[in-house]
Amino acid sequence: MSAPMFKKIAVVGVGAIGGLFAGWLGSRLPAGQIQLSAVARGDTLRALRERGLVWVDADGAEHTVQVNASDDPASLGVQDLVIVSVKGPAMPQAAPAVRALMGPHTVVLVAMNGVPWWFFDGLPGEAAGLQLHTVDPCGLTAENIPTAQVIGCVVHASAAAPQPARIERIKNNQLIIGEPSGGVSTRVQALSELLTQAGFGVTVSERIQRDIWYKLWGNMTINPISAITGAPCDRILDDPLVRGYVSAIMLEAKAIGARIGIPIDQSPEDRHAVTRKLGSFKTSMLQDVEAGRPIELDALVGAVREIGQHLGVATPNMDALMGLTRLMGQMKKLYPDTP
Repeated sequence: MSAPMFKKIAVVGVGAIGGLFAGWLGSRLPAGQIQLSAVARGDTLRALRERGLVWVDADGAEHTVQVNASDDPASLGVQDLVIVSVKGPAMPQAAPAVRALMGPHTVVLVAMNGVPWWFFDGLPGEAAGLQLHTVDPCGLTAENIPTAQVIGCVVHASAAAPQPARIERIKNNQLIIGEPSGGVSTRVQALSELLTQAGFGVTVSERIQRDIWYKLWGNMTINPISAITGAPCDRILDDPLVRGYVSAIMLEAKAIGARIGIPIDQSPEDRHAVTRKLGSFKTSMLQDVEAGRPIELDALVGAVREIGQHLGVATPNMDALMGLTRLMGQMKKLYPDTP
């Protein structure tokens, strides 16, 4: 099978990470290599139309990228590649927009936090084919975006969007991509080459679910605890009582991972050491709370609890974290009153 050509590319979710994808693809590739579009609304759509997407490099230089932006995805036409980078709570609404951009050969790169809706499609074991109600409660995402057209992505990069369509404080550039069904395909290799050309450091994984689970193992605790307390990650790990609670939850998640065929050979303390190397930072969920945006609690914690319930694995510490964070979110109107 010949490698696909990614000429027409659309980004759905032009926040910090989606904006990073758009900014680098739109400015670091040779002129005319791609046609870049974006699905956007409100202030982001206005900014993209009036001045384009702005991203700021490490030297403080501003780069402007012109993007064909619309709130009507069907008007953008069928794309070769759709990059989805929305928060978990927005995915059911975004899925029909993605569908409108898809043809039979469109590749959908899912660059999102937490457990995705397609996670158990192609993953053997006790939970093979499990559909997660916490992630895709009505099955609308799976209905609109067939797993066969998905490529999974783990993002090890950070950025901030202090204004609509403006991306700043970009750190790291690492991506891990892979097929939900496993193995290495020609389309993954072609996508790796494109993203590498745009400046990303890309690793192709033969089992992307392992990479998703490992990242989740580190951030499913720090994110909600930071959202509850307002503390950056270093303060969380500096408190021995809180660190011990984090470790207890990680052991519960580790037990679940072992049951679904994704064992982790590290201890929680090993992972804490990795997190400490990142320095003091505000997690994405804390940033969402401070900005009054919905929190993506279900993809990070709720989905792991649901898997544990399916397998009969007890998760008392995880349950408490879910309850406390959910209640905080409900009081701030950042999480639905009816989960």
